[in-house]
Amino acid sequence: MNNTFGTLFAITTFGESHGPALGVTIDGLPAGLAIDPDFIQSEMDRRRPGQSAATTARKEADKIEILSGVFEGKTTGTPLAMLIRNADQHSADYSRIAATYRPGHADITFDQKFGFRDYRGGGRSSGRETASRVAAGAVAKLLLKHYGVDVRACAASIGNVSGDINKIDWSTVEQNPVRCGDPSAADAMAAVIESAAKDLDSIGGTVYAEITGLPAGLGEPVFDKFDALLAHAIFSIGGVKGLEIGSGFSAAEKRGSENNDPITPEGFATNNAGGILGGISNGDKVTFR
Repeated sequence: MNNTFGTLFAITTFGESHGPALGVTIDGLPAGLAIDPDFIQSEMDRRRPGQSAATTARKEADKIEILSGVFEGKTTGTPLAMLIRNADQHSADYSRIAATYRPGHADITFDQKFGFRDYRGGGRSSGRETASRVAAGAVAKLLLKHYGVDVRACAASIGNVSGDINKIDWSTVEQNPVRCGDPSAADAMAAVIESAAKDLDSIGGTVYAEITGLPAGLGEPVFDKFDALLAHAIFSIGGVKGLEIGSGFSAAEKRGSENNDPITPEGFATNNAGGILGGISNGDKVTFR
């Protein structure tokens, strides 16, 4: 089972949903990077469950403990390890379904592949594994900030309710429980979630994300295309079933003349390519959902 992603900046996540703790080890950080524990904690607080009716009811403080790789507030260049202790796990709740495969979960495939599984909340396949990713992502943000690179995302749709990605107001995303970028759609999205919850059901959705400040030239022309590596990372998130870059699947309905991005002395006139051409970043904003 591989639990490591990345090369220059490599993360290894560990721990289970109902174990004592989860955590992450980061390799590849330069020495001397200022680490702000309060910022890392603020990112964890944004992810923390139990904040609204739109999230899991599980209550976890998700307090970060930095175990190694930082001295006097700066990275040493050695592996940076962080720990997140579990506190609100109710393993007994899962004992009654220990021999039952839940539809839509990895229970059956874990048994098919490994012949053994942790039935308590899905173990490594639990959504709680993302706590480790958020901690690593916070450190990545601190590093990327030095290069003027910014990554941000918001809810684009939930169920049959869609926001307009052309009307995203990033200043309001944190002000609604579904983190919708289009304020006019936030209440309707929340209502869809509440309706599904009342029926003891769940509902799908899409997330819009963009990366600004990336230089041109990232990615390789063939197997290590920028979009291929991006897809590798995105599809490693539990529950992801599709990815669109730029205009995505709607490009299949357009002529080339409609979907191509004209090049002007000032740059690209449009961004249907989502900032990637031939597997290489073109210096424009990278957009995907």
